[in-house]
This record gives sequence, structure tokens and C-alpha cells, in this order.
Amino acid sequence: MADTLGRIRLDKWLWQARFFKTRSLSAKLVAGGSVRVNGQRVAKPATLVGQADVLTFPQADDVRVIRIVGLGDRRGPAPEARALYEDLSPPAPRAATDPAPHVPRYDGGGRPTKRDRRRMDQSRGEALD
Repeated sequence: MADTLGRIRLDKWLWQARFFKTRSLSAKLVAGGSVRVNGQRVAKPATLVGQADVLTFPQADDVRVIRIVGLGDRRGPAPEARALYEDLSPPAPRAATDPAPHVPRYDGGGRPTKRDRRRMDQSRGEALD
């Protein structure tokens, strides 16, 4: 809940804006010194932030730069959370031919089929029953 001065804890705001799944994850990131508020590095999750503050923090493989537009009363659905901030550094679009790097590809390995096993046996010269 925002206090009377229109400010809220940094870790709570990051959680309400759905940048992190849990409040403890957001607090851990702030405590690690990875978050900047208006260009100043902060290390306390209880740092108060308000409207028009600019946050810079790492998220996954990107560095996010966010301007706070509103303070939330609760952790609501994603459209409500997106209304709390303005993204000043939208992620770069991926090339259409560039697949996602985390998508596993089938390499043809794994357990051989019955047909493959028969071919291996024949190549070794073993008799079939």
C-alpha cells in the first residue's frame, strides 16, 4: 500500500509491476546492488520510490530502464501492471530467421528404433533370431 506521500518500497513496486515472481526475488536483486534509482545505485529494498522515478535493473539477458508512472495498491493482472510504468528501453526485435536460443533441437540421438537396432546388428555381423 502506498503511503500518504505517494511513495512505495522499491522491492514491493517491482513485484507489483510483475518484473519478478516473488517479492523476495526483487528484494534480493535490490540488496545485491543491481538496481539504480535515478542513476544512483541502491542496496536497500526499503528504498522509497514514487512517480517519475527512473529505475535501471537487469532482467534475464536484458537491462531494463523503466519510468514509474503509477503506484499500485495490489499485484493485479498483467494489463494493470503494465499501466504502472513506461518502458524507456524496449527490447530489440529478434530477426525472423533467428530462432530463440533456448529452444532445444532434435539431434537425432536417443534410443534407437527397432529398425535401427536390426541395422546395427546386421552391420556387426550378428545373427537375427
